[in-house]
Amino acid sequence: MTLRVLAAMSGGVDSAVAAARVAEAGHDVTGVHLALSKNPQSYRTGARGCCTVEDSHDARRAADVIGIPFYVWDMSEEFDREVVQDFVAEYESGNTPNPCLRCNEKIKFEAVLDRALALGFDAVATGHHVRKVDGRLVRSVDEAKDQSYVLGVLTRQQLEHAIFPLGDCTKEEVRAEAERRGLSVADKPDSHDICFIADGDTRGFLNRRLGERPGPIRDEEGNVVGTHSGAHAFTVGQRKGLGLGGSPHPRYVLSIEPVDNTVTVGPRASLRVEAMTGTRPVWSGSEPLTQPTDCHVQLRAHGQVHPARVWQREGQDGPELVVELTEPATGVATGQAVVVYDGDTVLGSATISTTSRVTSPA
Repeated sequence: MTLRVLAAMSGGVDSAVAAARVAEAGHDVTGVHLALSKNPQSYRTGARGCCTVEDSHDARRAADVIGIPFYVWDMSEEFDREVVQDFVAEYESGNTPNPCLRCNEKIKFEAVLDRALALGFDAVATGHHVRKVDGRLVRSVDEAKDQSYVLGVLTRQQLEHAIFPLGDCTKEEVRAEAERRGLSVADKPDSHDICFIADGDTRGFLNRRLGERPGPIRDEEGNVVGTHSGAHAFTVGQRKGLGLGGSPHPRYVLSIEPVDNTVTVGPRASLRVEAMTGTRPVWSGSEPLTQPTDCHVQLRAHGQVHPARVWQREGQDGPELVVELTEPATGVATGQAVVVYDGDTVLGSATISTTSRVTSPA
């Protein structure tokens, strides 16, 4: 069956090859590049593969080579509201957000998909390294490039209209295919930084948005061991940039309290978390797990996978996910996603809202 497919083309090699594969499969493909800033110079420049001033040109050239129509959609207002402002608000609240995950959720698979369906398209294709098997999200065969974590927030309905052509190959194979197809982005570097922070200085970006607000840095006993210019500049697990001296042992950020503007630090052992709860659970690959179930969870985009017991219960503000880890994990930050897996298959996800540290660190 021939589908009308909107191919999201970032200007990088993955999305270009994904679009080419869908077109080669005989579908009616239209390429679209998302303009995420009204002033592109305010975002990162250089050939980094996401949100640069060159990207729309690279995407257009790729569409010309593939032989598909190409458009640019202005999504700057949605991106600023749903991603940039959310990023700032989360840090102000003491959380550690993942803007790439938020962009996938709110821009690529909500705003774009809604518009695509309204225009009569059947599906949206992207260059994410992930598979879809029997309607469920499954890890890519390229473990190093797997992006199932950042797509774990998608709903079952969104997945129904998503196509991921690259989940069955490695990044090296994608680049080689781009070269064979004559796509100029074959050797374009991957992006790693936050696209809307042009100089990579997250602390400076947040200070400009939120202003400096000096406060104390305390140890676990409540003693003041230093000062900071804004609690929003820190994240749980951070070691560098604390400006602390005089201790024979490294100290890490243990918690951030935005109400009293306090950052608490301590030894790495105090970072160990044994349980957590998550808000706004989404179940794309399973019915809600209402009974404790043995699964695996991932807590960061490129983090370790942890065995755990997981279930959904009714909380004060609605359904919440409970996760009890088999072995403690370190550096778990509120605001990040917890994604639940059965083997390589995504079952669901939630946003980490509270954590329980090990009471007596070993």
